[in-house]
Amino acid sequence: MLKRILVLDDNKDILDIVTEALSYEQFEVKSVNESKKVMPLIEEFNPDLVILDYRVAGENGGEICRQIKSHPKFYDIPVIIFSAYINHNDDVMAYGCDAVINKPFDLVELIEKVNNLIY
Repeated sequence: MLKRILVLDDNKDILDIVTEALSYEQFEVKSVNESKKVMPLIEEFNPDLVILDYRVAGENGGEICRQIKSHPKFYDIPVIIFSAYINHNDDVMAYGCDAVINKPFDLVELIEKVNNLIY
């Protein structure tokens, strides 16, 4: 069975690139561009990993990560946060994410981090 990944970003180009790259690597990918859809999609899609943009339509991906990590059913799902606005990875890690990727990012780095967290 394919491993499932949920990706949140409000930039359609980034969503398309990440979805295509992860699909090519044999992951089942569901992408979303609105933060309010993340928790319902986690419930429905049951992902093995979640990738969140740090800033999405004025909201904070770190807070979404905190919701995931504090949920009794989803706390063990690995979360990667990516962003162009991060100055200190430690600040973002405080939300409980498992990895941080700075934008612009290398797709090889993304795939490596995903594989390290999902397998």
